Amino acid sequence: MFCTRCGTQIGDTARFCTTCGAPTSPGPAIAAPPVRRLRRILEGKKIAGVCGGFAEYFGTDVTLMRIIWLALLLLPPNVGIIAYIVAWAVLPKE
Repeated sequence: MFCTRCGTQIGDTARFCTTCGAPTSPGPAIAAPPVRRLRRILEGKKIAGVCGGFAEYFGTDVTLMRIIWLALLLLPPNVGIIAYIVAWAVLPKE
């Protein structure tokens, strides 16, 4: 069997060309992964929905995300409050 892209001879059981890497047969179409979007979740929000949006994006529990934001809030340079306000202003609503 020969590669249809570069013409190199390859084995009959090969799935890809050893020279150019092209597939030897059109296999099943692979579906694209779903697009994850960072957004504010308005359902079940406490203040602005930022924690819910981050929890959905990272696939974690909302309570855990709220604890992480609280820990960031308590850090000395107040990174948490600044990041929360920026996320509140920048993230789109669902």
